[in-house]
Amino acid sequence: MVIAPMEYFVPQQSVVRAIWGKADTVLFIFAGAAAEFALNKAVDWLYFTGRLPADPLARLFSTVAYARQIVFAERAGAERAIDTIAAIHSAVEARRGMAIPDWAYRDVLFMLIDYSIRSFEVLERPLTTAEKEDVFDVFTRVGQRMGIQGLPTAYTDWLIARQQHLASDLENSGFTMDLYQQYRRHLGPLRYWLLLQAQRLVVPATVIQLLHLSPRSWITPLLPLYRQTQHLRVGRWAKAALLPPAYKARILALDNEPAHFHSPAEAETAKR
Repeated sequence: MVIAPMEYFVPQQSVVRAIWGKADTVLFIFAGAAAEFALNKAVDWLYFTGRLPADPLARLFSTVAYARQIVFAERAGAERAIDTIAAIHSAVEARRGMAIPDWAYRDVLFMLIDYSIRSFEVLERPLTTAEKEDVFDVFTRVGQRMGIQGLPTAYTDWLIARQQHLASDLENSGFTMDLYQQYRRHLGPLRYWLLLQAQRLVVPATVIQLLHLSPRSWITPLLPLYRQTQHLRVGRWAKAALLPPAYKARILALDNEPAHFHSPAEAETAKR
C-alpha cells in the first residue's frame, strides 16, 4: 500500500519554517509586534479581555503556540488552530456586543508578515523577493481561512497597504503608555531595556517616531558576534536572558520543531 505524503499548511521547504523555527527570530517578531500593538487604534480590544495588560508574557507564549501550530502542523491541525483563533475572537465580539473591524484583523496579519521578514533579515540575511512573497502567501492564507475581508492579493499590493496602515491606524495614546509600563513591570529594568533595543532594530520609522525611540540600537554592533555564536552555549544563554527564568525552557524549545501539538489551553492543563 502506498502511503500519501503528509500535507502541510506551510510547505516543508518554505522559508517561513526557518523564520518561526528559531527562538531568536520569534522573540524579535514579538518585540516588534509589542511596539506596534501598543500604538494600534484598536488596542482597546486587548484591554477589553484584560489578558495582554495583565500578563504580556503569557499572552506572548499563547500567541506563539498558535502561530507555530499553523507553521509546523499538518494541514488539518493548522486549520483547526486558525479556526480556534477565529472562534476566540468571535466569542470576544459577542461579549462586547460589537465586531472587531476588518482593518484591525488586517493590521495583525500585516504585522506578522512584516516582522517575520524584518526579524529574519536583521538576525540572518536578506530575503529574496520570492521568499518575501512566500511569507506574504502563508499569512494571507491564514487571513482568508479566518474570513478577513479586504486582504491584498499580491505582495506588491501588500507593500502599499502596509504603508497605508502605518499612516492611518497608529497613534500614541494612554493605552500605549500603560502597555509599556506593563512591559517594564513584567520584564524588569534590564530586560525592558533589551526589549527597547530589539524594537529599534525591527520596527518601521513610523513606529520609531510615534514611540519617541532613538533609531540607534546598542545591539547593532553585536550582531556580527551573534551570528558567529548563536549555535554555541553562549548564544543559548543570551536568548534565555531576554525573558525571566520561568520562561527559559519555553524559549529554548522554540529552537526545535515541535513533534506534536496541543492548543495553549491543553498545554496549560498538561502542566498542572
